Amino acid sequence: MSAAAAARQILTRLTEVMASRLHAQGKLDQVVEIIGECLSSEVCSIYLLREGMLELFATRGLNQSAVHVTRMAIGEGLTGAIAQKVETLNLAEAKAHPDFQYRPETGEDKFHSFAGVPIVYRERAVGVLSVQHIDPRRYEEVEIEALQTTAMVLSELIANAELVDEEEARGLTADQTGPQTLSGLTLVKGLGAGHAVYHQPRVEITQVMADDTEAERQRVYRAFDRMREQIDTLASQAEFGVGGEHEEVLETYKMFAYDEGWSRRINEAIDSGLTAEAAIERVQQHTRMRMREIDDPLLADRMHDLEDLANRLLRIVAGQIGTAASQGLRRDTILIARNLGPAELLEYDRRRLKGVILEEGSLTAHVVIVARAMNVPVIGRINNGKGGGVRTTIREGDEILLDATAGNAIVRPLPQVADAFQTRFAKSREKQAAYASLRDVEPFTRCGTRIQVMMNAGLRDDMSALAMTGADGVGLFRTEFQFLVSATLPQRERQTRLYRDVLEAAGDKPVIFRTVDIGGDKAVPYLASEIAAQDENPAMGWRALRLALEREGLMKVQARSLMEASAGRSLYVMFPMVSEPWEFDAAKAVFDEQLVYLRAQKKLLPERIHFGAMLEVPALAEVLDMLLPKLSFLSIGTNDLTQFLFAADRANPKLAERYDWLSPSILRFLRRVMQGCVGSGVDVGVCGEMGGRRLEALALMGIGYRRLSITPAAVGPIKELVRKVDLAELSAAMTGWLAEPQRDLRQQLSDWADARDIEYD
Repeated sequence: MSAAAAARQILTRLTEVMASRLHAQGKLDQVVEIIGECLSSEVCSIYLLREGMLELFATRGLNQSAVHVTRMAIGEGLTGAIAQKVETLNLAEAKAHPDFQYRPETGEDKFHSFAGVPIVYRERAVGVLSVQHIDPRRYEEVEIEALQTTAMVLSELIANAELVDEEEARGLTADQTGPQTLSGLTLVKGLGAGHAVYHQPRVEITQVMADDTEAERQRVYRAFDRMREQIDTLASQAEFGVGGEHEEVLETYKMFAYDEGWSRRINEAIDSGLTAEAAIERVQQHTRMRMREIDDPLLADRMHDLEDLANRLLRIVAGQIGTAASQGLRRDTILIARNLGPAELLEYDRRRLKGVILEEGSLTAHVVIVARAMNVPVIGRINNGKGGGVRTTIREGDEILLDATAGNAIVRPLPQVADAFQTRFAKSREKQAAYASLRDVEPFTRCGTRIQVMMNAGLRDDMSALAMTGADGVGLFRTEFQFLVSATLPQRERQTRLYRDVLEAAGDKPVIFRTVDIGGDKAVPYLASEIAAQDENPAMGWRALRLALEREGLMKVQARSLMEASAGRSLYVMFPMVSEPWEFDAAKAVFDEQLVYLRAQKKLLPERIHFGAMLEVPALAEVLDMLLPKLSFLSIGTNDLTQFLFAADRANPKLAERYDWLSPSILRFLRRVMQGCVGSGVDVGVCGEMGGRRLEALALMGIGYRRLSITPAAVGPIKELVRKVDLAELSAAMTGWLAEPQRDLRQQLSDWADARDIEYD
């Protein structure tokens, strides 16, 4: 039996029960009997949220004396785990699961298998529907889908019978009406203040079961047509110019709107007896559960795009067309959404949009690329520290102070907190104005040494920051961004156009192009099967230069694109993650081969090509003497280098703050690399977050580094810092500290800066 047929069989019988004059308890008693019979399961139970606890409301197969007696907290036992995580469990042996808790009053000791699904009302789990079987077995997919569909019907019954308190369903308790601080992940840095506006006004599904299946199907078909028209219009109206990364993002987004598999799954849900709205929601719930199981961040982001489209489709079919953007923002706004598609962000008035809070979201999400171009601060993966979602804490219209740089948001702030934030906001603007005034000032130290302060970039739109900050050039252009936002491998013409635009925007300032660094945690769909299936530790796996050398066609195309784009000027090329000299030789050979080809084709060529390498793998430091004669420049990639030196995954939150960039081991390593390059004629610098932090930048200058490539926002602050430093004094202090390091070198350097009135925060 198909999932649709199984669900239809259950729903047909449930229709009769719900139409009967039985009281709510009687209906629940009938429901567990019907589900148990249809799924041939000895046990079927319904738990509902009451006074903050999950209470056994009805059961077939467990002891009836346990009804309204057995209660579990959210997160307690298998049932509590389902409610807390809003996800399905399907276990052949329940007792083997770490969350299993035995309740003797239920008499469930003889049952082995267990499957449970959340009963969701207004995006919150208000109960759990579960089945158990005496024999160890996993329930079939058709049975799980039938349970999930039934849970939707139960949510309607529960709401109509007022079995769950409205305030409890929302999760908004008395202590959540005052000031609250929410923490999250910084996606786009910045400060913003405004009033909460939910991106999607809630769509209330008032009818779950369909009266006419064919009529529901036609409603969905019409909604699909309208949604696709909207997406086509949005894609054509994007304001970022032709051929940019944003256009590629929107093309990928558009691809999902025309996905036949998605529409087929909605049709199957309608076949089971659901209305169009309920069918879309049913498929959407399944998508959310799948997202929680996806480890690959790029694939998860594409699932987010699909959910964004599902929300749009649901609003159209329900007649609640438009997001908050269509109604217009009437005042300064902090936008709130579970996730946000790139096209939907473009709909908002940028003058009023002061920030975005996402319940989910990731650094690689498409919307982050667009938000960064719009200069809108964003935080994601938001939580209230109590396991609740955003809607349990933030009400429409609440005042919010967003500090995306620190990764937090203050909801309903006290007056004194709001005043302090506005003061800080004003000081931040003053500082930015002061830094902006240094745009045309060359960064010389007090002793007259010129420090090169360059910026990192990865998008065409990033190049505007070069003129705004007065950076000396682009010390790292991450070419992989174009690969990450594209559904297919970017063609040579598209790559050439991007590189040419970047060089033209840079004028006479140098741009160092890092060849593509994909793989690892930067998976792309067209190589996903080759990357994700093999790497248990992606950061040290098949990525960057390793991947490019094996997929030589990829590097050939990029090499030709870079050379054609830089015709008549100097080209700076840097190879990432070089571990041994032969890898550099192999990569350079690809460029040399393409240079010969282009010369034979009578193409205009670069005046000169400068080749460099990134030192991220510690092993390269041991063979630098073999590599230096072949290099024009060397860049230290401190982000990856640190995690390799400490064997600490920088993506692991438990380790993120554990290892300090001002550790003597890091600084001694970096000093040894610098000393090994003295006299070689090779320009040595640092590119990475370390160089953009003022205290760390002091340390780097103190051990000999004279070129820093950093985020554009840090260029002004670092230029200002450079002008306050006497290098002879700083170098002498660093030499002493590293000769006999104390436990906290950070504190020693902080004290040194304080004594000289050098700000470092």
